[in-house]
Amino acid sequence: MFGYGKKNEEKNTELLELGNIRLNCRSGEKDTVIREVGRMLCESGCVDESYIEAMLRRELTFPTNIGNGIALPHGVEEAKKNIRRSGIAVMVFPDGTDWGGETVKLVIGIAGAGEEHLEILSVIAQCLADPDDVDRITRCSAKEIYTMFTGKGCSE
Repeated sequence: MFGYGKKNEEKNTELLELGNIRLNCRSGEKDTVIREVGRMLCESGCVDESYIEAMLRRELTFPTNIGNGIALPHGVEEAKKNIRRSGIAVMVFPDGTDWGGETVKLVIGIAGAGEEHLEILSVIAQCLADPDDVDRITRCSAKEIYTMFTGKGCSE
């Protein structure tokens, strides 16, 4: 569905790994949520730890809530050097979490190497334009979300 089946040729890894999907997250401070989704990207080898601070800086200058209950935290432009490979991390908040006065249910942390950053943002925005899609994802398993984002089944 989301067209993320293509692999990063260098490392032969998916943009979304099953381990980078967290379900039933509890509401928290926006900065804490950004740090958590950034930590997921860091621990999966997508970014250096300094990228997390760049995600927080981006939020100060340009909020990443795109509407429909979705936030797409990502780093500032100068943090591109801290990206090892493109990747995304997903946090699902069935009851929502406050994002600067708006409620978000889906937080997708993004690290896009080179020109992939804008492509990733654009595809996510197009695919999740309908609030019903976001509500449906909040009821999915991690394997179902993985399959939606990668376009293939899971072997676990």
